[in-house]
Amino acid sequence: DGVIVEKAAPSFEHSGTQASLAGMVWSRFNRGGGGGDAPGGWWIVFEPELHFTEDVLVPDIAGWRRERMPSFPLVPYFTLAPDWVCDVVSPSTGRIDRSRKMRIYGREGVAHLWLVDPLLRTIEGYRRNDGGQWIVDGVWDGDQRVRVAPFAEVELPLARFWPPEPPATT
Repeated sequence: DGVIVEKAAPSFEHSGTQASLAGMVWSRFNRGGGGGDAPGGWWIVFEPELHFTEDVLVPDIAGWRRERMPSFPLVPYFTLAPDWVCDVVSPSTGRIDRSRKMRIYGREGVAHLWLVDPLLRTIEGYRRNDGGQWIVDGVWDGDQRVRVAPFAEVELPLARFWPPEPPATT
């Protein structure tokens, strides 16, 4: 919306969840197709810079289907909207992630959005309808093993994405 929003450095919880999710999705989908637990077919990018006219966004992770982007461009930023975006929500970014960024992603044609909250230990999965509105596919929490679009071919063990539980105090 033409406003520069400063963002604090990510917390341990944020960066750990971001790295775990990116690694799991990248290892299974960022290939031409490997069969089994590695269907491939995507370009997965960690913190890509997205330029949409006046709006510049940097999601935590994004992915483009190779059928829409057959070769990976060697560019400093992307103007083609990703097919999937994942934002790891933190107390300082949650409001913007759920308002401005979601609205812009919908307007630009992003098909799938995940909002991941490492403190609440939740993944919210959304898909965009033809009118650009977000439809909730589901909300998953805790230590479930889940299949979330657009990567439903692979079961995600949520417990691997969350920070360690704080030690019990007595």
